[in-house]
Amino acid sequence: MNTAYQRRGQPALQTSLRAQRGILLLEVLISVLIFSIALLGLVALQARAVQFSVSAEDRNRAALLVNNLVSTMWIQGTVNTGTLSGEITAWQTQVRSALPPFDNTVGATVQNGTENGVETAIITVTWVPTGANGTQSSYTTQVMIP
Repeated sequence: MNTAYQRRGQPALQTSLRAQRGILLLEVLISVLIFSIALLGLVALQARAVQFSVSAEDRNRAALLVNNLVSTMWIQGTVNTGTLSGEITAWQTQVRSALPPFDNTVGATVQNGTENGVETAIITVTWVPTGANGTQSSYTTQVMIP
C-alpha cells in the first residue's frame, strides 16, 4: 500500500474530507461578516447624504428669506433699518418660523453702513441645524442701493 495516498488504512478521499470538515461553514461566516460590515457602511453613507441634503435645504431657505428682505429694500429704495423697522421685524419673525430648530437660536440681523458713499446693509441669518450638536450655520449677504 502506498502511504502517500492513504492514512491508517483509510482511502485518501475520506482523509481529505475529514481534514476539511467545518471549513465551508467558516468561509460562510467570514463572508457574512464582510457583507454585514459593507452594509453598515452603506447605511452610514446614506445617513450622511440625508444630513447634507437637509443642510442644503436649510441654506436654500435662508437665501430665499434674505432675498425676500432685499426685494423689500429695493422696492422701498432704501437699506436704512430705521425706515424699514416694521418690515424687518416681520421678516425676522418669518425667519424664526422657517428655519430649524424653531426656537430662539435663530437670528436675523441687519446692519447699516456706507461703502464708497453708497448705503449698504449686511443681512445675516444664523441657525443651528437639527442634529448639529450646537454647531451654528449662517448665511450673510451685503446689499447696496445706489
